[in-house]
Amino acid sequence: MELKDLIKPENLVYDKSKVQRDVYMHYCPGCSHGVVHKILSELIEELDIQDKTIGIAPVGCAVFAYNYIDVDWQEAAHGRAPAVATGVARLNPEKFVFTYQGDGDLASIGSAEIMHACNRGENILVIFINNGIYGMTGGQMAPTTLEGMVTSTTPSGRNTDLNGYPMKITNLIAELPGTSYVTRQAVHTAAAVRKCKRSVKKAIQNVLDKKGTSFVEVVSTCNSGWKMTPDGANKWMAENMLPYYPLGDLKDSIKGEPISEN
Repeated sequence: MELKDLIKPENLVYDKSKVQRDVYMHYCPGCSHGVVHKILSELIEELDIQDKTIGIAPVGCAVFAYNYIDVDWQEAAHGRAPAVATGVARLNPEKFVFTYQGDGDLASIGSAEIMHACNRGENILVIFINNGIYGMTGGQMAPTTLEGMVTSTTPSGRNTDLNGYPMKITNLIAELPGTSYVTRQAVHTAAAVRKCKRSVKKAIQNVLDKKGTSFVEVVSTCNSGWKMTPDGANKWMAENMLPYYPLGDLKDSIKGEPISEN
């Protein structure tokens, strides 16, 4: 008999969503991906859209996202998820289509695809995981790597004279008229998880209401790539990444609405 069989239903306060597959996670302990997966699963279940959801799986740490969330999936080449999502959404306008991408996938090799898909206002949701590093392939510098941050390809820290500046690609996305809702969230605390879930729910609803592209960045940790404990990675992210990538909504409008000048 398993432990879950001994728990009375009235005492169960934290359960796995029915949309989550009952498999072992391959993510490192402390990784933010599992939290974001749970948020997505819970919302798909709560909104009762499991049978109309199509996810576009990325290349990177989350390449096996289809193992964990029980919806229809389509694999995409590295960086090409927005292009694949465009075709899927246009051929299936009644479906809810989302991409799930890391910073190397979206902001580097896929920068052209994401910019043009968002500029066209494709009716999709983009989940963007920003941990400031290439996690799967050995901890190399990513477009979002902070100045001075040590990676396997910047052992002395990112030098802006040599490597350029960290890319705030979500800010660029917010300037495109095709986007309707652009936000930056995190999942390193219980309060942050609740805020992130509210933002993802709003983004999903915007897609269901055909308001154009919704874009949710989740500033995340990569404790194995950063060579830190999970707790240490959370603290480092709060002290270093969040000042450069501040949390909150960047845009909340409708597709084609003029961009306000701040």
